[in-house]
Amino acid sequence: LFHGMGDHASNSFSVDGQPITDQQSKIFSNQIPVDSIQSLEVIAGAPPAEYGGKTSLVIVATTRSGQGQKTPHGSISTSYGSFGSSGLNFDLAYGGDKWGNFISANTSNTGRFLDAPEFSVMHDKGNEENFFDRVDYQLSTADTIRLNLGYSRSWFQNPNSFDQQTHNVNGIPLTNPLTGALLGPTDQRSKIGTFNIAPTWTHLLGDNAVVTLAGFVRKDHSNYYPSGDPFNDFSPDLQGESVSQARSLLNAGMRSDISYSKGIHQIKAGATYQQTFLDENDGIGIVDPGLVAAVAPSCLDPVTHQPIPGTPCAILAPYDLTGGGNVYSPGSSFLFRGHTDVKELALYLQDTIAKGNWSFNLGIRGDLYNGLSTARQAEPRLGIAYNIKPSSTVLRVSYARTLESPFNENLIVGSEGCSIPFLATLVPPPGVPCITAPIAPGYRNEFHAGLQQAFGRFLVVDGEYIWKYTHNGYDFGVVGSTPIAFPIEWRSSTIPGYAIRVSMPNFHGVTAFAVMSSVAARFFLPQVAGLPIVPPATGVFRIDHDEVFNQTTHVQYQPRKDGAWVGMNWRYDSGLVAGATPCYNPLTATCAGASTTLNGLPAINLINTISGAPLTADQEFQAGFTCNGVHA
Repeated sequence: LFHGMGDHASNSFSVDGQPITDQQSKIFSNQIPVDSIQSLEVIAGAPPAEYGGKTSLVIVATTRSGQGQKTPHGSISTSYGSFGSSGLNFDLAYGGDKWGNFISANTSNTGRFLDAPEFSVMHDKGNEENFFDRVDYQLSTADTIRLNLGYSRSWFQNPNSFDQQTHNVNGIPLTNPLTGALLGPTDQRSKIGTFNIAPTWTHLLGDNAVVTLAGFVRKDHSNYYPSGDPFNDFSPDLQGESVSQARSLLNAGMRSDISYSKGIHQIKAGATYQQTFLDENDGIGIVDPGLVAAVAPSCLDPVTHQPIPGTPCAILAPYDLTGGGNVYSPGSSFLFRGHTDVKELALYLQDTIAKGNWSFNLGIRGDLYNGLSTARQAEPRLGIAYNIKPSSTVLRVSYARTLESPFNENLIVGSEGCSIPFLATLVPPPGVPCITAPIAPGYRNEFHAGLQQAFGRFLVVDGEYIWKYTHNGYDFGVVGSTPIAFPIEWRSSTIPGYAIRVSMPNFHGVTAFAVMSSVAARFFLPQVAGLPIVPPATGVFRIDHDEVFNQTTHVQYQPRKDGAWVGMNWRYDSGLVAGATPCYNPLTATCAGASTTLNGLPAINLINTISGAPLTADQEFQAGFTCNGVHA
């Protein structure tokens, strides 16, 4: 898992030149095996013109090849750790002068696959199997072809809170509203399958130029399964529905580029065309017997207790599996089907110029986006660095204009949900109108200013200031306590921050580094697209991926290059949420100091302002509420 500073999911991979701008975190997709990577470059500054889509963090990976490995080389490793975590890894490289094959495969299994909501880990098992194969063949001294193949599969449980595991809230057991039987533990699971096929042809044009032509097909198919008994999905954790999902994302395209290097210039020009085919299949059934009445309390006939035609009750009742607690006939799950095709074309030209102590990165990119919305954008890119050699100092500044492409995960339901009466009634907070605009691309201006200073041969300090402004800033709305999320869009966002790295190269076998960062993710209301999740408002707020301070330190000692080594990592994160917790009413009373109360009232009397339901002791504990230092 990784997180571009202040930018949720605005990250992309370039694997042997193949652009992957969809999310690769484990609840959305599967990544290539780490063993398959030969080298890795991370671009955290203003991106060159070659990269677009989601550029807060660009990870450029080059995979391993078996060409020239006349004697096969490989490795097998296994590991075991806490939470029942185990892994098995295998790789093999072999080939000849003109051909080669590299294979990598691994599997992992753990009792803590996702980040659990509780300190005690419950219902969090998962496993993943991963396979990668790269084949190289040199047709002539000027022509080479390469084929990357990959498949991975993951299966994992959605971790439970205490409330979900026991269905015993503040000492009161929850029962099936139809049968009266005690509810069992919530049992929600996911399965994701991913395959990738990427052929590439490379042709040398003399000693100074090379042409590349490549294609790619990548598909993610994600399934989310509710509990076998849908009523076991009921949870006080903002979930009164049982949700299922089958979602697929197929990305196919072509890319071509030409690189020319001579003298002080390194020029690259290229084009990429890709289409992303999205299919979404969702099922939602209401399992909270009081949910319909809470959303629309006055639309039941006072005599018959049946939903009055034309009211919100009549929209929700057909999908209420509880029948309103046996007030009316139980319904069936709501089904959503969506399909769209997103087309993207990118053209770019860039030049890296090295002259004396100066270095320049100049570029221009053009993006044409056609999906549920359309956008056209010319994007200049500029980077300048100056090396002050007498003092071992490097100064640098950079600027990038970028088109931020929308998240593809649940893009259709996020864009079209407000046109569907059931979703427009169920999802927004009471009294909040839905937004009919589709999710649209964002436009960003990004600035970086940095300094690198060497102190002799044993210490290097690198610092950078970051400022990003985005018109149409993205975030995710989360469906209850599931890992299902849909994109939402705010009017704009401003993300300032800094990053510092202190490195100590090898000193008698000791190496060390420390990285530190801070970022403020400020978003400006109103929400302009997506299913609403907050009441209408204006102003600015800090979103949940605001990161006040993060740091990682690594120290390693290896007395001999071919000998054993010992290392230590220390990591600190301030956490993501920086603002006040918006899920309770702080005006009920003042804290009386009793360990069984909060704000002078029994814990259950604190009200969730989103759902209108009382907070449970477990919710208060997860949110960190205390009374004179005593946790709920």
